[in-house]
Amino acid sequence: MSSLGLLCFLLLHTGAQGFGILPGESLNHLEITERAILNTAVQAQPFTAGAVAAACGAPKSAKSFRKAIRFITLMNIRVDIRHALNASFHFDEEMFVQGRKIITEGKMAVKASNKQQNYEAARQKLGEIFHPLQDFYSHSNWVELGNKQPNSNLIRSDTSIGNIAEESRATCRNCDGDDCRNNILEDIIREGVLTSGYFGIVPLVSTKPKGKCSHGGAVDQTSTIEPKGGINKDSFDASHGHLHTDAANMAIAATSGLLEDIRGDAGDRPFLEMIGISKGSSKALCFVIDTTQSMSDDIAAVRDVTSLIINSEVGTEDEPAAYILVPFNDPDVGPLIKTTDPKAFKDILDTLSASGGGDEEELSLSGLQLALSSAPSNSEIFLFTDAPAKDKDLKSTVIALIERTQSVVNFMISGSTVVNRRRRRDDQQQKHSRISSSEAQLYRDLSQASGGQTIEIAKSELPAAVSIIIESSRSSLVTLLQVARNPGKTDDFFFIVDETVTNPTVYITGRSVTVTLTSPSGESQQSSDTTGSLITSSQSVGNLMTLRIKKEAGRWQIKMVSTNAYTLKVIGQSSIDFLFDFVEASQGPFQGFDALETRPRAGVNGSLLVSLTGSDTAKVTEVALVESSGSEIKGVVESQGSGTFLVHIDRIPTVEFVVRVKGEDGVSPRASIVFQRQTSTTFRSSNLTITANSNSILTPGTPFSVPFSVMTNGTGGNFTIRANNNKLFHSTSPTSLLLEAGKSANGTVTLLAPLNTPSGTDVTLTIEAEAPGGKDTNYVVLRIPIINTVTDFTQPVCELLSLQSNCTENCSLTSWELFVRVTDGVEGTGVSNVSLKKGNGTLNTSLAAGNENITMVSYFSSCCSPEMELRVVDRVGNVGTCSYSFRGGSQAALSFSTKVTQSPLLCLSIVVLGLHLLTELGIQ
Repeated sequence: MSSLGLLCFLLLHTGAQGFGILPGESLNHLEITERAILNTAVQAQPFTAGAVAAACGAPKSAKSFRKAIRFITLMNIRVDIRHALNASFHFDEEMFVQGRKIITEGKMAVKASNKQQNYEAARQKLGEIFHPLQDFYSHSNWVELGNKQPNSNLIRSDTSIGNIAEESRATCRNCDGDDCRNNILEDIIREGVLTSGYFGIVPLVSTKPKGKCSHGGAVDQTSTIEPKGGINKDSFDASHGHLHTDAANMAIAATSGLLEDIRGDAGDRPFLEMIGISKGSSKALCFVIDTTQSMSDDIAAVRDVTSLIINSEVGTEDEPAAYILVPFNDPDVGPLIKTTDPKAFKDILDTLSASGGGDEEELSLSGLQLALSSAPSNSEIFLFTDAPAKDKDLKSTVIALIERTQSVVNFMISGSTVVNRRRRRDDQQQKHSRISSSEAQLYRDLSQASGGQTIEIAKSELPAAVSIIIESSRSSLVTLLQVARNPGKTDDFFFIVDETVTNPTVYITGRSVTVTLTSPSGESQQSSDTTGSLITSSQSVGNLMTLRIKKEAGRWQIKMVSTNAYTLKVIGQSSIDFLFDFVEASQGPFQGFDALETRPRAGVNGSLLVSLTGSDTAKVTEVALVESSGSEIKGVVESQGSGTFLVHIDRIPTVEFVVRVKGEDGVSPRASIVFQRQTSTTFRSSNLTITANSNSILTPGTPFSVPFSVMTNGTGGNFTIRANNNKLFHSTSPTSLLLEAGKSANGTVTLLAPLNTPSGTDVTLTIEAEAPGGKDTNYVVLRIPIINTVTDFTQPVCELLSLQSNCTENCSLTSWELFVRVTDGVEGTGVSNVSLKKGNGTLNTSLAAGNENITMVSYFSSCCSPEMELRVVDRVGNVGTCSYSFRGGSQAALSFSTKVTQSPLLCLSIVVLGLHLLTELGIQ
């Protein structure tokens, strides 16, 4: 493989922590996971200079790539926090069969999710199964048995894992004091018997069978029971720490092998999209459209703007990663349509028509719920309607999804009475208005929560208003400032434009607002002044004012004067941005931080994990939680290395707030750039704690239970419980729980997916708890993969029909060809695709006449390229390879099928190269 290619992806390096879970000299789960992803990402590129240069020249994917790796590694770490004592997740206590089942079932879920383009569900499950796969090499005696390559059978369910020790068989002796290097019995090593250590943390209760090995370490109480000591290789100072590097490198190679298997099934582009790399923008273009009778003008405007975006951005760095459409009517919502093909999306929009409706209210929030739960996180969503919401009860669910996904929602409300009152000459339009100002407030609340705009316009203004969609579809947008005032008041706001920011733009919504801008150099200009130099262009449509300002680095001031409610947002384009999660310290036996899936607790201390993107030299100097009133609570910033920072906050606000990050980028104080970024999303805290966990896979037709618990730190009482799922699956759950202060109560949500639910889809379940009187709410959002029962665990096989050549010493004038039959067996699901993994010849495939389960393959190549390798995949993702070659006039037909398509020695050499480059870059 190309070392330059690996170097390019290492330049997109992501921060990592923990094999334990915190930083240290030993390799940990985050570093192992990250390096394996980098290895496989490079291999997914064709090995040409142009392809590598394109990969290195794709900074628009840097943030999404880093975010994907960060999410996968956090899911990996979560296993240690939430399943610390479940031996199956760690291959402890000789739970080899159970551990492999977690990996193989999870792998099927990842592959099925990729086929449905549900990449976030794939990432979540991928992180979960990486953990046991990596722990196998640290917790078992695989390395001690002298193995030099990973156990490929861990990702296969149709083969033997190995010669597993019987429960009654002794495997260890006492360590020699602190020296445990020879504590595994000689007959276990000689016979190649597989064992792992037992683990327990409760004194006097933890035990193990006679003669068995322990995990080892200060926490493990079984290590004090004979045979004493342990065999884990988690760190250099572990019981078998002398083998830590071997185990860690084996884990990297095994993780790379699993990723290569998944890549083989998905194909290069979907695999890269799963790990956050796309050829254009990482953002999706997402429309939620009311298709009732009065919306024909809006649908036409969406068609026009989509055509404009597609025609101007396809093939550029701003091309959307996906196109999403959610139509809603009454009583129907959906179906959600998602594609990466711009022409197909245009064709879909061309078929969209306005019909039905009849009453004043429509199911707008149901459509938005479906979009938020299906679009990638950090998406920009545009909802078009001219009607109030019928499903107002979904407001808290939608806000929960906005907070979890940090997506921006913009509402295009055409024909509202707010607009019509300013156009009284158009009596006919006012007569037919469907939405009042008070009804539009719901949409304003939701857009404000997400950092979007509620644009209220006449139907005739739609073409001008949709220009905001074009601006918002640009890649690398960052938020410099976002505030709202309701009721309106005179206020001064400040924002920083740094040298990396281009196209700074101000968006203002509201009526009768006077705006004065002051540049860092002291020059001022009002928005109504057309002669100043600060505002390079402006546009007003409906209640939206857009000001494009000149680029001048430094601290800007903007003065807002109005007694009416208004919103203010300042954005620009820059590679420097940040990611963050609210985290909490583990309460279990392992130290570490787990990302919150709920609102943080109000009024007490809390923590955030912040990562910078777009620069290897940038650092965070300040993180503040900015309340809606403008008050700030600043945190204490601790660098974790590699652009990641842990921030401790003394008090989480009890009111709405945003997260603001300030930092510096530069090699010296004099040459440094001072930057400021802010979340678009507004966050809330809560005195309620709600927890639920579902690592299982939902099978259609089988009831699926999700236990949850709720606790209040405030006043007790009867708390309302709501459970909503985006697929509208049949569900049951309690409607209320009686809580006492400081105590928890439990409930269960049961879901039932129809039998015809496609494999690879997922369902987003939102469970909410609301205090009496609606004074406080909290939620937990779960993404649950759906997989149909699979009985096919064998990969397709190849049968060589013929291999011929006329090769001579002058290879350029001669050629060779072969014909192969690919089948999936009598019990198989059928061949899905056949592709060329290695070789420079021409590959052709066709279905056998009269039998669609057989694929016929022909391959033609110059004799200068004497080797080829096929990748063959069946319909449930089993991957095999078949290799053939013609050398020196002798035929060498090497046909085999295996799920580990990457040479372990190659994996290990990649690891060594990666470690060397990391050290050279100063990242180690």
